[in-house]
Amino acid sequence: MNESAATIFRAPIGTHDVLDPESSAWEGMIATFAQFAYRYGFGLVLTPIFEDVGVFNRGIGENSEVAKKEMYVFEDRAQRRYALRPEGTASVVRAFLQHQPTTPWKAWYFTPAFRYERPQAGRYRQHHQLGVEVLGTDDPAIDVEVITLASRFYCALGLKQVRLLINSMGHDVCRGAYVEVLRDHLSANVEQLCDEHRKVWSENALRVLDCKKDACVEVTTRGPMLPDHLCVDCREHFARVREGLDSLGVESILTPRLVRGFDYYTRTTFEFVADSLTGAQNSIGGGGRYDRLAEQLGGDATSGIGFGSGVERVLLACEAEGVSPSSLIKRSLDLFVVDTTGEDVATKLVDELRGAGFATQRAYDGRSMKAQMKVADRSGARLALLVGPSERASDEVTIRDLRSEDFEHAQQRVRRGDIVNAVALLLTK
Repeated sequence: MNESAATIFRAPIGTHDVLDPESSAWEGMIATFAQFAYRYGFGLVLTPIFEDVGVFNRGIGENSEVAKKEMYVFEDRAQRRYALRPEGTASVVRAFLQHQPTTPWKAWYFTPAFRYERPQAGRYRQHHQLGVEVLGTDDPAIDVEVITLASRFYCALGLKQVRLLINSMGHDVCRGAYVEVLRDHLSANVEQLCDEHRKVWSENALRVLDCKKDACVEVTTRGPMLPDHLCVDCREHFARVREGLDSLGVESILTPRLVRGFDYYTRTTFEFVADSLTGAQNSIGGGGRYDRLAEQLGGDATSGIGFGSGVERVLLACEAEGVSPSSLIKRSLDLFVVDTTGEDVATKLVDELRGAGFATQRAYDGRSMKAQMKVADRSGARLALLVGPSERASDEVTIRDLRSEDFEHAQQRVRRGDIVNAVALLLTK
């Protein structure tokens, strides 16, 4: 081995490779989500994986844990400061403001996201998100639609141990009044908070509600609750959202301490938790309304709501419940071509069959008939198509049913020109 090439590079810490057959579960999940998105009228949006750092600082908040400690920030050669995307929403809103599509604009995405976190089960430095965003309407019906899409998606994956938590964070005025009441409560109980929030609670009191440590939970549980301080408009909006969900059979659990982690959320806020997972890893998706985010990014006031789900976390929940999204897609191999002529017969035959819509594989490297048949048996293909010197001379192909134990009736010869029709007929049996 070349000494300079002796080191085998590995994926960076906190990242992971996804190979077949594991990737089939990813395919199934992404395909299922895309089907739901299109069914609900969403179009695919693609945005850069890096943005001006201001997009995320303004969106998720400069004082958030993500912005201060977890974002991957870098300068290019022209000293422009960029950040790798830590979440999906801000980039989509930036694209909306830049291109000004007709509203209401409904977009879905699948994207990697990057955060410098301590790697653990379901938490990576590069993870992947599926999500939807709607901009240009504050109708409670669209909140219901987004949440229902997410709920139906999880059901389609086969997940049964998933609960929907929901809350309203109010809007500027009523939330501002609530924050002042909450500050008074936290100030009176500051010594009972966890070590982290004892130091920073005054910077963003709402973040204490999101803390999962027992000390903070105990303090906030006996403190003021957001739903009790909503204005009339926000209370009515939230009631219509919950009524809409009830009418569709989507059960939701009022969770007054639910605030999510980013500064841009207003009014409806929700989270899906998997009871099959434990601790902080049980959150598999969530989102909410963000009616001020467009303004924070320099645009006109535009209502918005979205939902995002971590692919890796959802796959953990699927594994815990014993279901696999790979079952939702067809990936079976139809045909395996075995060619011992040493010519280009296999290349042409495989190309023709693939062009006709059949999943087709072949062996390489001039292997013997016996060796190629072993590969064909292991491939999972339904039929093997054999071309040897005899078939070549008579312009025929031997078709063998790899799933039949009756060898005498398991194979037949057909003319080369009839192979597509013959295969199509056999695969329907």
